[in-house]
Amino acid sequence: MIQLDYKSGVPIYDQLVNGIIRLKMLGALRPGDSLPSVRSMAFKLSINPNTVQRAYQLLEERGIIYSAPGKGSFIADNKEGDDAIHNMAVQDFKSAVNDALLKGLTSAELTEIIKSIQKEDKR
Repeated sequence: MIQLDYKSGVPIYDQLVNGIIRLKMLGALRPGDSLPSVRSMAFKLSINPNTVQRAYQLLEERGIIYSAPGKGSFIADNKEGDDAIHNMAVQDFKSAVNDALLKGLTSAELTEIIKSIQKEDKR
């Protein structure tokens, strides 16, 4: 399930968007699966329904979910949604790399960090 960190400084709607994307990429949410209603999700996470609505809207704009009037929101089965997820990951990575370089890390250090993350991920 999605866990929110209220102290992280990351907006709650972004955490919700990333949580749904993560569940999709892990296969926990498959194309055609329905998402909880805005009210239900807000109740489960103890957040404002407007926050959930904003997250769902962003996901729909990116092609990751789609809405069927009167039926709810569903995980999309399309290349555009997967491409959007890929592009977001690339942008996030570039931003993190640029930030690390500005803070003095070298390319070699960044490469070693990536290798260590890959090793940890294989376990």
